[in-house]
Amino acid sequence: KMSEVSEVMIKADMKPKSMHRAKIWSDDVENLYRFQQAGYRDEVEYKQVKQVDEVECWPETGFVKKLQRRDNTFYYYNRQRECEDKDVHKVKVYVY
Repeated sequence: KMSEVSEVMIKADMKPKSMHRAKIWSDDVENLYRFQQAGYRDEVEYKQVKQVDEVECWPETGFVKKLQRRDNTFYYYNRQRECEDKDVHKVKVYVY
């Protein structure tokens, strides 16, 4: 079940206050990497654009499993880490 905070954020069409680049890999950075590969800022923007309540995740790792791009093609991701150390600095972390 979605938390009230995320429902409010989606309805309010939240815009980030600031952005910084990831320095070290983490589960959150991994998921941001996947959203950004598919053409979205993060989970908030994805849910706004696609009007979905849940993002499909791997139960074992919690990483994003499947995303629909803006052109309606799908990206499928592995259950293991995909964001390599050399790509971590490319990931944008947005602050709301």
